Amino acid sequence: MSKFAEPMSRLIDELKKLPGIGAKSAQRLAFHILRSSDEDAEALAAAVRDVKANLRLCSVCNNITDVDPCVYCTSATRNQRLVCVVEEPTNIAAIEKTKHYNGVFHVLHGAISPLQGIGPEQLRIPNLISRVEAGEVDEVILATNPTVEGEATAVYLSQQLRRAGVKVTRIAMGIPVGSDIEYTDEITMLKAMEGRREL
Repeated sequence: MSKFAEPMSRLIDELKKLPGIGAKSAQRLAFHILRSSDEDAEALAAAVRDVKANLRLCSVCNNITDVDPCVYCTSATRNQRLVCVVEEPTNIAAIEKTKHYNGVFHVLHGAISPLQGIGPEQLRIPNLISRVEAGEVDEVILATNPTVEGEATAVYLSQQLRRAGVKVTRIAMGIPVGSDIEYTDEITMLKAMEGRREL
């Protein structure tokens, strides 16, 4: 087995901690960084330091931001009374790509998963309930992932939010556009049938 100099081994070990990066990928990245110019390596290190020093969670919606409240929560052109609940900050980009949603967001930072020891207490739910109870919200759209954990989270939130008297909706799920019904699994087909609408 190849032995690397201690600084290279340490860099590889740190890179392996990143999601989706195994030993081989970490080695490739480490050697790429080694071959990079001093300026490029320093720019990468500075960007990592800057992210850690300057990004935080929005006090209203829990999105990652460098200003608090974030640009969504302070936007005068967005419907502040329509809140879309997502599991992770990365989910916001998928919704924004549609260019048809003009409300604001609420990021849970996970989903209920008893097997992983994640209950409602570990999620960012209290400030969502506070927003709703303060009468600042007309509708909450639950856009959690179509997984067992995402469904459990949506059911839990709908029960909590309905007590506050707000309209709660769930994103539609079913057969993706451009796919073939023949290859659709039974759960996806069931969701598509349940989510049908009148034309």
